[in-house]
Amino acid sequence: MEATVPDERPSAEGPATFREVFAQREFRAVFAAGALSWIGDYVAKAAVTLLVYRQTESVALSAAAFAISYLPWLVGGPLLAALAERYPYRRVMVLCDLIRMALMLLIALPNLPVPALLVLIFATTLANPPSQAAKSALMPQILAGDRLVVGLSLNSSIGQAAQVVGYLFGAAIASIDPRAALLFNAVTFGVSALLVRFGVRNRPALMTSAHRSHLLRETAQGFQIVFGTPVLRAIAVLVFSAMLFSIVPEGLAAAWANEHPNVNMNPGTAQAVIMVANPLGFILGGLLVSRLFGPARRLALMRPLAVLSPLVLVPALLNPSPLVVALLAALCGFAVAGMLPMANGLFVQALPAGFRARAFGVMATGVQVIQGLAVLITGMLAERFSIPMVVGVWSAVGVVLMTIAALRWPDKQTIDATIAAATAANATPAPDPATSAPGTPEPGTPAPGTPAPGASAGAAPAPGPRGPAAGDMARGTGDDRHRQAVT
Repeated sequence: MEATVPDERPSAEGPATFREVFAQREFRAVFAAGALSWIGDYVAKAAVTLLVYRQTESVALSAAAFAISYLPWLVGGPLLAALAERYPYRRVMVLCDLIRMALMLLIALPNLPVPALLVLIFATTLANPPSQAAKSALMPQILAGDRLVVGLSLNSSIGQAAQVVGYLFGAAIASIDPRAALLFNAVTFGVSALLVRFGVRNRPALMTSAHRSHLLRETAQGFQIVFGTPVLRAIAVLVFSAMLFSIVPEGLAAAWANEHPNVNMNPGTAQAVIMVANPLGFILGGLLVSRLFGPARRLALMRPLAVLSPLVLVPALLNPSPLVVALLAALCGFAVAGMLPMANGLFVQALPAGFRARAFGVMATGVQVIQGLAVLITGMLAERFSIPMVVGVWSAVGVVLMTIAALRWPDKQTIDATIAAATAANATPAPDPATSAPGTPEPGTPAPGTPAPGASAGAAPAPGPRGPAAGDMARGTGDDRHRQAVT
């Protein structure tokens, strides 16, 4: 099996630099491909929504065209993500890009009936889980140590920038010709496939055919490894809790702006200000925290930032102006972005390499479901109570939940033992999957079910002399802000 040689790990005294990260050729290719496909995706969402509305004049169908892109994660995200474990990650990413390009070209055909358009959109988004899972699992093979932390912070930040740029650009193009925006998205997928194909070197699949079982069983193993391992379970609770509260101002922005008008700002402007605040705060938090603080300091800041993320939204109880609401949302995004890379990195280092794509599917699906439920529940509550009260009380509950999660955080000895077990599993041949399944790794014991020997060459850095206490956590996260929480 071809060895993966990670970059030399940076010193413990300071964080890796952006220059060190971008010096890695493969990272540049993945970064550029991701940025292009994200921008194209958001351009297409804006275009499809307008296209359906123009054809049907139905707000419900227009909203359905937008929401259907999230459906694959909800109905089969972990199952689709498990497919990425079976094949070389580069091949999965390129194939998914080519499939989405072809389907997007079909969607751009003139006079396409709305039902057919919706079916094609759904088919296009079915490629998202395996593509994103493969990318997430590939990143620890490209970058190591603190460079991976910084690299994934850059990926998260560009995802937020793509969201803002894509929606604005997409709305502008769609107002002239929605199909031009769809063709633009098809081109971005094509270019993304080329960048990955020629910019990323091929690596064998971590799970060989000899180690495969039933796809449903492999998917279940993803859930078992995440929720059966105390350290991974603690990270999942922290990340899911952050998503449960940070999305609320953005989700209620339209109603908030219209039900609580401000004399100095029209409702449309107020809605836009509130909605873009969280992504902008997320961009700043991801870049500044990863760049200004060293690994050990970021690890120390992780839990305080987790508690801070809902805490800054509690003043919404006072019914502030839209600008103040936007500031609170931006601070929340900043705190979440500062916390996530460290949590994601610890998640990757404590996870046997052969389960990365499946674990990503579990986490990404959880993020999707939790965010949707958060907006749905707070929206229902806002039918009976004022939005400021709902957001403020919801966030206060979040402070309690985050505090409990922070206090119940595993101690250093447990984290060290879990990382040591994952590292040993990555260097140990797998047992027969028919007789073993993953569970909680015991200290010094290889996790069962890990694929083929040599799979971890460079995939996850060993604890080494600096170890987890120094914060040298390899990272792995998914995609755009809400879909990018954990590898």
